[in-house]
Amino acid sequence: MLASPIPTEPPMTLLSPLRELDHAQRHTVLASFLGWTLDAFDYFLLTFVIVAISKEFGVEKAEVTYGLFLTLAARPLGALLFGRLADRFGRRPILMIDVILFSVFELATAFAPSLTALLVLRFLFGIAMGGEWGIGASLAMESIPPKTRGLVSGLLQSGYPCGFFLGALANWLLVDHIGWRGLFVVGALPALLVLYIRRKVPESPVWREHQRNGPRPGVLESMRGHWKLALYLMLLMAAFNMFSHGSQDMYPTFLQTNLQIPAGSGTAFLLTALLNLGALAGGLYFGALSERIGRRRAMVIAALLAIPVIPLWMYGGSLLLLGLGAFLIQVMVQGAWGVVPTHLNELAPDHVRGTLPGFAYQMGNLLAAITATAQSWIAHRHGGDFAFAMSLWIAAVAVVLAALAWLGPEARGVGFGRSRS
Repeated sequence: MLASPIPTEPPMTLLSPLRELDHAQRHTVLASFLGWTLDAFDYFLLTFVIVAISKEFGVEKAEVTYGLFLTLAARPLGALLFGRLADRFGRRPILMIDVILFSVFELATAFAPSLTALLVLRFLFGIAMGGEWGIGASLAMESIPPKTRGLVSGLLQSGYPCGFFLGALANWLLVDHIGWRGLFVVGALPALLVLYIRRKVPESPVWREHQRNGPRPGVLESMRGHWKLALYLMLLMAAFNMFSHGSQDMYPTFLQTNLQIPAGSGTAFLLTALLNLGALAGGLYFGALSERIGRRRAMVIAALLAIPVIPLWMYGGSLLLLGLGAFLIQVMVQGAWGVVPTHLNELAPDHVRGTLPGFAYQMGNLLAAITATAQSWIAHRHGGDFAFAMSLWIAAVAVVLAALAWLGPEARGVGFGRSRS
């Protein structure tokens, strides 16, 4: 008589932890991912049309990049404002309000009558954009099992390059037909995400638990003993933002200026698509890897591996090599970033998890907000060579980021709510 076959577990894959999520948790993760994707989509539209805007308003490209600076500089205000509202009134309703606001300001940008008006609108957009990441990340991280955080963290952060990719796709397909103003009209579409959140996404169970346990302490009380941590996280996120924005924001301008590749061409889209595919792969891989080797170690490895890729990324010499370089640099940049959502949420005290991770992230953005303008200045000092400026920037920042990550704390797998040790 033949022995009955022994049941076996399905083989482990990179995405295996997602099987641990129930129906509601998957909707929460998807909504948080889409929120960050569409937020990034709206932000990056400006990076593709810097040259077109400078021509329409008769100004230098560096003056238009102040729109990027003001957006990044305004984000800490949004993180603090919407984060405190989310800690008090819940992650879900404040996330919906935030998505509506950044969509409205994106639409208004399309009708800016002057560069000054455009810069004001990008500042207001930055306030709204500043709230989304912290709220979405805390909502997701508080709703899932601890052992799934690494992969979900990488997935959430991959929303940023996905937004960049969607922006590149919209620019490639539409800019010649609807112009730069039309792109910002398309950028109002993320407001539709609110309908999905309202119907499918429940409130954070950790937030509901704290509501049942009585009055919530104020931010100063909750942060007692954690101010050094907050300062460290701001410096860490400054390095992270210099890393990502230094590799992405001026890339379209590099293609147009150094390589003479038109912004709306198929070649520009292909290179940008490869860049974002690398970012997606890196975020997922290093996020999942951090569950095995630790958050800090995964971030350090990814950051340092970016350095040997720089020559291929900026000086490949052929479309094939430039595409490979674009892919690999973002595997490393966004690989390091893929660990960030879970790392910051695990380090944050329960009562300020809606505020601290997002505020530290966006304060880092404030400190890094000069990145695009600084790279433009360096390029101008070296004959308009954006390849030199971006190479120098990324190499220096990678070393600083690796040092900050290695010297800091880690709380991998810590419990949230009453289970927190």
